[in-house]
Parts: sequence; structure tokens; C-alpha cells
Amino acid sequence: MNKWLLTVLFLIGSAFLTHLIPFSSFFRYLDTTIHEFGHAAVTLALSGKVMYIELYADHSGVTRSMMTRSWAILPVSLAGYMTASLFAWLLFALHARELHRRGLFLITLLAALSLALFVRNGYGMVWLAGFIALNAVVMLWGGQTVTRWYYLLVAFLTLEESVFGPFSLFLMAMQRPGQAGDASLLASVTAFPAVFWASWFTLFGLWCAKRALQSFFGGKRKQKRAWGTVTPEVR
Repeated sequence: MNKWLLTVLFLIGSAFLTHLIPFSSFFRYLDTTIHEFGHAAVTLALSGKVMYIELYADHSGVTRSMMTRSWAILPVSLAGYMTASLFAWLLFALHARELHRRGLFLITLLAALSLALFVRNGYGMVWLAGFIALNAVVMLWGGQTVTRWYYLLVAFLTLEESVFGPFSLFLMAMQRPGQAGDASLLASVTAFPAVFWASWFTLFGLWCAKRALQSFFGGKRKQKRAWGTVTPEVR
């Protein structure tokens, strides 16, 4: 079966299963945090100023910033969805190397920086503080098995959101192109319509998801080969 189709089917199945897990919605805000952090990081890299980030109860968010260069709106607008997709891939690359604690530390560091530097609305600050505290508990007192499964839960939820978020944007761009968030903003400064940019974000998200799943299943195969290796006893 085509690998792209397998990726889509796996993501749909994963989304169905993870929605059955109690409180899974809590962790879906991580993708929004990464998305907005991407906007903020590129803004600062291009000598702009980040006013604030807000995270909302419906899993959406917004980054308010000021740019000194008019052309900078293009890379800043591209950064949100693309950063989220690349970060999801990174989480699975770390899993393939069994670096779960390092991955959790990276996630927690990103959340802590967002809380300290950017997020200023009450809901977003409370969520970030709770997420950081939960990660700290897992890293300090969770055993290897608990840490592994907790990490995989967070990674899969982040991966799902990194694909379905852009796809929702694509549907919005088809129906109401002037209200399609980053895609609408990009359309306003380029010759391409919002649906083009939403399609780009969706395809890029799918490509990163395919690479992430290759890391996941590749890591599993390596583990099976390791368990199946017999070392002869030396006498």
C-alpha cells in the first residue's frame, strides 16, 4: 500500500484511539504552544518584537508581534505550522533513539520559555504551569515504563494535531478564505490564495508525519532485531 495512504490511515486510527483516552484533550495544547512559539522565535530572529502569546480553551492561539521589516511577515507566518510539524517529527526521532527523558526535558523547556517570555493570558498561563508540573513529576518520579508511555502519548497527540490542524485550515480556506489564519495572512502579502498556503501546510505536515512514523516503526524493528540477537558464550 502507498506510504502516504498508510500515513493518513494510521493518523486517523491514532486520532480515534487517543480520543478514547481520558484527558487526552489536555495534551493537545502542546501543538498550539509549539506553533505560536515558532512564530515568536522567527519574529525575534528577524529583529522583531513579540508583544504576547495567548492560548485559548478551544486549542487555538494567537501571537501578536511587531516587525521592523515588511518582508518578514512571510517567514513569520510560515513558521507556525511548519515548526509544529518539524517538532512532531523530532519527538519521534528522539523516541527511535530511546531518548525519552531528553525529549520530555526539551518539551518542558519550550513550555517554560513560553510561560516566562510570551504567554500572558490567564488560561494559557495556567495550562502551561500545569503541563510543566506534570512533566516534572514524570521525569523525577516516573519509572522507565511510565516515562516511555507518557512520552509516546504526548508525541502521538502532537503528531496528530500537526496534521489535522493544517487540514482544518485547508477546509476553512476553501469555505472562508479571508478567515483562514496564517494562510489568509500569507495570501495578503503574496500572489497565492489562502487555499494554496493551507495546502502547503497540510502537505508539509503529512511529509513530516510520514518521516516521524518511519522513525517510530524503524525503531521498533531495531528493538526486535536486538532482542533476537544471540551472543555466543565465550568459555
